[in-house]
Amino acid sequence: MTNIKIVTDSTADLNKETLEKFNIHVLPLSIAIDGVPYRDQLDIQPDEFIEKMELAKELPKSSQPPLGAFIELYEKLTEDGSEVISIHLSSELSGTFQTAVSASKMVNGKVTVIDSKYISKGLGFQVVRAATRAQEEWSAVDIMNDLDHLRTRISLYVTMDTLDNLIKGGRIGRGKALIGSLLKIKPIARLEDGIYTPEKNVRNSGQLIRYLTGQFLTTIKGKTVQAIGIAHADALDLAHKLKASLLEHVPGVNIDISYTTPIISVHTGRGAIGFSFYTD
Repeated sequence: MTNIKIVTDSTADLNKETLEKFNIHVLPLSIAIDGVPYRDQLDIQPDEFIEKMELAKELPKSSQPPLGAFIELYEKLTEDGSEVISIHLSSELSGTFQTAVSASKMVNGKVTVIDSKYISKGLGFQVVRAATRAQEEWSAVDIMNDLDHLRTRISLYVTMDTLDNLIKGGRIGRGKALIGSLLKIKPIARLEDGIYTPEKNVRNSGQLIRYLTGQFLTTIKGKTVQAIGIAHADALDLAHKLKASLLEHVPGVNIDISYTTPIISVHTGRGAIGFSFYTD
């Protein structure tokens, strides 16, 4: 059986213990703050980034890993005859996937690149699943088929506490943002087919938690929850409130909470959370 190695990028929001346990290799994206580049979670940590972002003269800019970094890692991992499955954030949100595809064609070893259609925990679920299957000595084809099935059962919601970064990034007009700010709107979006789709506007954290809990209960009806993850941008209190609400309905289920990558928080701003789960 050919050994299979798993590669992902730093937007998967996986902690060090998980990466080491499953021998997952990570290529970091980068974030430039006032022209100074930092490699995500190598040169700068998520909590440190939030502080630097809010003091920056302009909105930081993210960038994908360079082509050469992909080639170097793929060559290193395949030189012993191993295969690589490289799983990355949605191609609709970044050019990382396409760069990985280009790199895979430039190495002698066998590399398969997968568009996860997700980011954060939605990507992380797939990476851990692939790594688990690889340790169980599944074939690459079987792992990819398993991920195709898993992907259809993932849900991911993103909520924001402020519209400031969307304004700075030119993602919404100032007029619309002004109205949203006056109404104290907190937007909720869902990631579908790799694209953020606005779903609901709420006025406060209580409404936000009730809405997300309701969507969760509707989705899991008649099914078994396999994993739940909450990633936050300096919104730990809100993350724990959502966790408590969910546990009232699915007691005993493990709910992982972690700080999200700067690549996400640069767009959402402080106070955002990403809520993801999947079922059987």
